[in-house]
Amino acid sequence: MPALVLQNVRKTYPSGDSEIVALDRANLEVPDDQILALVGPSGSGKTTLLSIAGGLLSATEGHVVVGGHHITEYSAKQLTAFRRAEVGFVFQTVNLVPFLTARENVMVAAELAGGAPEKAARARADQLLEELGLAHRAENLPAQLSGGERQRVAIGRALMNEPKLILVDEPTSALDTTLGNQVMALIVGEVKARRTAAIIVTHDTRMTHYADRTVEITDGILAA
Repeated sequence: MPALVLQNVRKTYPSGDSEIVALDRANLEVPDDQILALVGPSGSGKTTLLSIAGGLLSATEGHVVVGGHHITEYSAKQLTAFRRAEVGFVFQTVNLVPFLTARENVMVAAELAGGAPEKAARARADQLLEELGLAHRAENLPAQLSGGERQRVAIGRALMNEPKLILVDEPTSALDTTLGNQVMALIVGEVKARRTAAIIVTHDTRMTHYADRTVEITDGILAA
């Protein structure tokens, strides 16, 4: 079963007597072990597509299926539960909780999903931090971490609940080439080890070689 299927997905916004088309008849299928790079200029619809795939935005038309879940008809409450259990997000701005340690920031994902008991969640978080080379930073607050370390904590949080789909928005935008390569290699390594699907939105074509496949989007239209 594919990790993601988009069928004729449109996203529009009203603008006076007309409409703005953010995504136009998008058709896309991502197998459950594929890393897809989604590239395009600013305003091309990359983040809109990512947000619809992750249930953060609802499509105006079309069908969205994630890991067998037909989320197009889900209520807001169902979408919240779906996001917590089935999707891992790594946002461009990282969005770590400033007053929580690295370990606690990773554990937040399990707590929100109402999943594993605290002892098991802690063990899982520590395992992820070790894999990501951050075991020695588990007790540090985000302000005490470098940009690359904060990005790695965010990756750990995204992987915490063993999601079916990882969605990554511009992971290297604030990093230099060396750090960018390190972060991309970490994402790919973690995703491939779990045979999980991932969509990585980027405008940085230096990073697309890490993906199994690259798809371009322009003015809301996916390249064939």
